[in-house]
Amino acid sequence: MARIAIDYTAAHEQGGGIGRYVRELVAALAREETPHRYPLFVAGARLSDLPALPAPAFTWHPTRITPRWFARLWHRARLPLPVEAFTGPVDLYHATDFTLPPVLPGTQTLLTVHDLSFVRVPDSASPPLKAYLDVVVPRSAQRADHILADSQATRNDLIELYGIAPDKITVLLSGVDARFQPVTDAAARAAVREKYDLGERPYIFTIGTVQPRKNYARLMQALARLRAGGQDVTLVIAGGKGWLEDPIYAAMDELKLREHVYFIGFADDADLPALYSEARALAFPSLYEGFGLPILEAMACGTPVVTANVSSMPEAAGDAALLIDPHAVDALTDALDRLLRDESLRTDLIARGYAQAARFTWKRAAQELIAIYDSLLKSPSS
Repeated sequence: MARIAIDYTAAHEQGGGIGRYVRELVAALAREETPHRYPLFVAGARLSDLPALPAPAFTWHPTRITPRWFARLWHRARLPLPVEAFTGPVDLYHATDFTLPPVLPGTQTLLTVHDLSFVRVPDSASPPLKAYLDVVVPRSAQRADHILADSQATRNDLIELYGIAPDKITVLLSGVDARFQPVTDAAARAAVREKYDLGERPYIFTIGTVQPRKNYARLMQALARLRAGGQDVTLVIAGGKGWLEDPIYAAMDELKLREHVYFIGFADDADLPALYSEARALAFPSLYEGFGLPILEAMACGTPVVTANVSSMPEAAGDAALLIDPHAVDALTDALDRLLRDESLRTDLIARGYAQAARFTWKRAAQELIAIYDSLLKSPSS
């Protein structure tokens, strides 16, 4: 029986994105039979802040030291304070959010790198954050005994941009939780509209932090063209505020779309199936993604998808979505217009989407992760 510590900080701190990834993966891991014990490390938390443990094999190890201070201590000052000072002795430490802390000699290390957006799309991070990540992420990747990538596209980036040996990287694909399925209850769908004050008009849905990488300005240009062409449709954007968000709001005002675009902030996880189900389409024209889980969640809810033909998004979409050049507003507009008007196309993509989403399960991800843990535990630490 080994002790495998997992960094749960992102799951505690972040409503969407990496936070949701870590929550889902740990929950799936807890449903599997395993002889191991799992200390969950949580920076910037008190025990009273944390939910019930997912299974008896898991224990909380919170500390009031914030992630910002750990970044200063571990990655700027290079203080050799091992993470085991907070987790207790462990055989393997799984860093789930790009950076690897100091560990004691003999502790195996696994690092999850979700994407290299800050390299591929430089304005996806503020200059200070990008400068920090440009130093710390490659250093962490070199130190780690093994790396998990969210997609083949991210794996390729790690090899090309950081020179990581291919056999040091395993792709661990995300899953789609069983709660993502069509919400057919009209009352439940009406309730989510009322909760987020979305009115009664049909809407296109998109989800992700409000930042340039998500391509919301071009999506709003497409919305303006759809409306000019007679489509009385709105746009609902679920996601927290991010870097360089002001030009996105300015674009909305320039296009005179203030009454037709809804920024609803972070949507509660429990509301997402109804938000997807109520949408006429998911538009996900991001300039870069480590994986693009919303594509599969929408498909599982019976919502047709338009997404970008770059980075990892074709991996998630398969043959079940319309793929477009994310820089081409005409292509995005045309694809959305087809989805709104062509019922035969909608029916075909919805059927393909169900099949595509069914290929991705958190149970499979958890089982593959356990196999990776077991393989590392049998290897000598570097």
